[in-house]
Amino acid sequence: MTRIALFQSTTGIDPSRNAAALVEAVGSAAGGGAQMLFTPEMSGLLDRDRKRAAGNIVHESSDPVLAAVRNEAAKRGLWVHLGSLAVEAGEGKWANRAFVINETGEIAARYDKMHMFDVDLDSGESWRESNAYQPGDRVVTVDCPVGKLGLTICYDLRFPALYEALGRLQCDAIATPAAFTVPTGKAHWHVMQRARAIEASAFVIAAAQSGKHEDGRETYGHSLVVDPWGEVILDMGEGAGELGFAQIDRSRIETVRAQVPSLANRREIAI
Repeated sequence: MTRIALFQSTTGIDPSRNAAALVEAVGSAAGGGAQMLFTPEMSGLLDRDRKRAAGNIVHESSDPVLAAVRNEAAKRGLWVHLGSLAVEAGEGKWANRAFVINETGEIAARYDKMHMFDVDLDSGESWRESNAYQPGDRVVTVDCPVGKLGLTICYDLRFPALYEALGRLQCDAIATPAAFTVPTGKAHWHVMQRARAIEASAFVIAAAQSGKHEDGRETYGHSLVVDPWGEVILDMGEGAGELGFAQIDRSRIETVRAQVPSLANRREIAI
């Protein structure tokens, strides 16, 4: 059994305040007996005003939020999946980048979000992530306390091919940190997280943003842990600034894959 913690936050436009909240969450997770903490997408800065945000987005080597979390992880001896940060990617673009930090504070893995959130919703919300962000181009896994962890971010959830690839790599768990909008969250969040867990026969760990943010957006919350059978074993609802805890029992993966060996039975389909 591996005890994990999820931090459900309402990240704002001030990186120093966000860093302080994350440092506190690392300490609380370690104090609660967790071996690894998972945080949402854009844990360091959530600001839809790109002109204002630009002054706070720097190369990862200079990012104060990343440095603070790495220091606290080393101090507490805790692994941290920092759901994502906005960092400079070169050529005038940013990256939406996830970091896995080990118990000594070293970066064990990085993943840049592949799929850009370019949508117009009936609610009037319009998003063009590709105007500022450069998409990633590779599948990433990392060995950590939950086993082999596959990395994704938010809108990636809607693209089954990525999760199929992670399933073929025999991931034990897949992280899907997010800042889901309320309309799409109500309609799709739970059903897609459960579907991805079932398809990959793996745990899905989804730390999420929640509530009304300083930049005017509202996010859905409901940080989840879903087991390989599609059972929701943690749903944090709509609160914010909170930790949730769950147990990851990796023997459950073997049981499910024996009962429904869809990964072993998979065939290539010509189009």
